[in-house]
Amino acid sequence: MAQRLKYLGLTLLVIVIAVLGFFQMFERAQGKIESSEVIMFAIGAVLFLVTWGIMSKFQPNANQTIMCCMELLAVLGILMIARLDITANTTVATRQLIWLCVALVCANLFFAYMHDYRVLRRFSYVSMVIGLVLLLSPMVPGLGREIGGARIWIGIGPYQLQPGEFAKLFLAFFFASYLFNHRDQLAVGGKKVLGLQLPRIKDLGPIIIVWITSMGVLVLQRDLGTSLMFFAMFVAMLYIATGRTSWLIIGFLAFIIGCVAAVHLFPHVSYRVEAWLHPFDKAVYDRYPGGSSQLVTGLFGLAAGGLFGTGLGAGSPNLTPLANSDFIYASLGEELGLVGVLAILLIYMLLVTAGLLAAMKIKDGFGKLLAAGLAFSMAFQVFTVVGGITLVIPLTGLTMPYMAAGGSSLVANTVLAALLVIISNQANTKTETDMSETFRQQAIAMLRHRQQLNALHEESASSSSSSSSHGRHSAHGAHSAHNVHVVNNASSVVNAGNAHGAHNAANTSIPRASDDVPTTVSKLPPTASFEEVSHE
Repeated sequence: MAQRLKYLGLTLLVIVIAVLGFFQMFERAQGKIESSEVIMFAIGAVLFLVTWGIMSKFQPNANQTIMCCMELLAVLGILMIARLDITANTTVATRQLIWLCVALVCANLFFAYMHDYRVLRRFSYVSMVIGLVLLLSPMVPGLGREIGGARIWIGIGPYQLQPGEFAKLFLAFFFASYLFNHRDQLAVGGKKVLGLQLPRIKDLGPIIIVWITSMGVLVLQRDLGTSLMFFAMFVAMLYIATGRTSWLIIGFLAFIIGCVAAVHLFPHVSYRVEAWLHPFDKAVYDRYPGGSSQLVTGLFGLAAGGLFGTGLGAGSPNLTPLANSDFIYASLGEELGLVGVLAILLIYMLLVTAGLLAAMKIKDGFGKLLAAGLAFSMAFQVFTVVGGITLVIPLTGLTMPYMAAGGSSLVANTVLAALLVIISNQANTKTETDMSETFRQQAIAMLRHRQQLNALHEESASSSSSSSSHGRHSAHGAHSAHNVHVVNNASSVVNAGNAHGAHNAANTSIPRASDDVPTTVSKLPPTASFEEVSHE
């Protein structure tokens, strides 16, 4: 109960921050608050409380900090979008608030009906097909639309959708399932080069396929950000699955080669690199398309904010192009200052950290990969956006999760946060199945230890001399008694584990953790050590 009240307090804190922020901004910018806006804010606050109630009922052990951070970021984003609407006389904030309500409804459906995230593993190849179809759908003639030089949108009448945001989720499901099923083969090392153990040639197939797909997105859709994010997510999950640094080095080198080739082959990529390297050069600044004027304007906006910002409604963020989407971080920096944007980055860090903690706690390998991949994709997207605006890296075209204007991005990233909440709930739930699996692992370790002792005894017996046969036989008797003791202990542990397993099978329909234990444990050689078995 204390935990639920703590999360209720965090939810109420988000609502209070939203009310104070909107009141200050509207009073300063236009001197009044419209009744329609008050109604929309009230609906959003009610949905926040409903979300807390549904999580408390259906995901009682979940880390609700994830959703609280997501809601606070969405509120700050809508606050800045509404500020820009006043200057531009538009209604983007109202649409964004509607999309937030839709996203929360989707998240609540996941909380209520997805009790076990492992069901996603059954549809790994279906997820791959859906992800690739969504990723390549903007290339369909008559359906795809090109906006800002990138063909990453599909349009139905007056409405537009960015399918790549949803493709990110489906491909994460496939990556987690594929890498979980094949992690043993991918972890096998090949030859050593300069002290680094490289993978086998035949295991390079998956990373080559994903690299080709990423380069295809870069070439066909002219979208550097999406291709970079997908490839980085796959390489990160591959490293988590295998623990081999060589995969990171190979992935980094592969993408560097692809980017260098793209800079020389495609003008839109070379323009972004030149704008990054020489943003204040007059020829680069005035060039259209591909000039650095947008980037420089955003930098001056950040500089105008100083340490504490100009205050909500007192700056001029509307001077920056795409101030409510690609450059919303610069808009927030102008009115909230360096302290404000650092606080925003801290909220993102809390969200990502909560996701990584869930990945560390969950015992299921598929859940570890999925939670870590989703959290990493969130962190990587924030890094590329902030790094592009602050001249750390070239602009990629990605947008800030939860904050930038756009319904597809908001809904997809809210579902991402909901999945992290569901995984954290199962990670924090203690079940008797976990104890049963512990007994089974102990039994396997004891049996392997017995095999070691038998092998040592046989080797010793074969090399013994006739002169010491009496002493050897005495040692053999003591050794055999020790073996009988080990076997008896292992048998009792197995029986206890089986009893727990039968009890769990009769009382729950959730698959046992043993269903996800690597099959390679049973294939260990007789000389496998206790530490190796425990690691598996």
